[in-house]
Amino acid sequence: MSSVYFYEMLTRHTDARCDQDHIDLVLSSGATTPDRTAFILGQSPDSPLPRMVADAESLIAAGAELIAIPCNTAHYFYDALAESITVPVINILYETVTTLADLGVRKIGVLATAGTVASGAYQHMCRRVGLDCAVPDIDGQAAIQRIIYDDIKQGKRPDMAAFADVAARLLDAGCERLVLGCTELSLLKRDEGLSAPYFDSLEALAYRSILACGKRPVGFDDDFPEVNA
Repeated sequence: MSSVYFYEMLTRHTDARCDQDHIDLVLSSGATTPDRTAFILGQSPDSPLPRMVADAESLIAAGAELIAIPCNTAHYFYDALAESITVPVINILYETVTTLADLGVRKIGVLATAGTVASGAYQHMCRRVGLDCAVPDIDGQAAIQRIIYDDIKQGKRPDMAAFADVAARLLDAGCERLVLGCTELSLLKRDEGLSAPYFDSLEALAYRSILACGKRPVGFDDDFPEVNA
């Protein structure tokens, strides 16, 4: 569903007056790609990378000149994927963290899969740009993992009380913004009406994708400036 939402974002937020003003897209939904978190945590021997490379190559063969991956955890494989293909890949982690740094944020909390958190992907990216980064404690991370895998991925209403409790603990720890660092959690902003201090990584990816395709992004919230054509 988060991939569907990403496509919707690209369409809704591109300044367009007719079909031809929109971005040409080629979509690949590799539902049977091995689970990213299971591999990262050593719970599965099946690496998603070969399937990711094959899917990217099929997109390139179909005419894609730029790749966007609406999955934070998949960016554990970003460097290997980018080195294996011939077109650039937008990095959702980089776009998220640099946008927050540009907003003057000094410390963020990351709500993401156990794979993303254990890999240190956001922590590393924050160090690159000089941001402080916090993640939930063990119990909090387990709650977020259940919300992602047992609720959202199964089409159930998420446990928003548990989600709010984890968020409150990160805010108490001094976090100024809380990154929805799993694109399944992006659906919470849409469906549950989340606003600041939450920051949606999927929006950061959509915003940068529109710009990278030479289009003008419109209709984003105040975290993203509208760009003159």
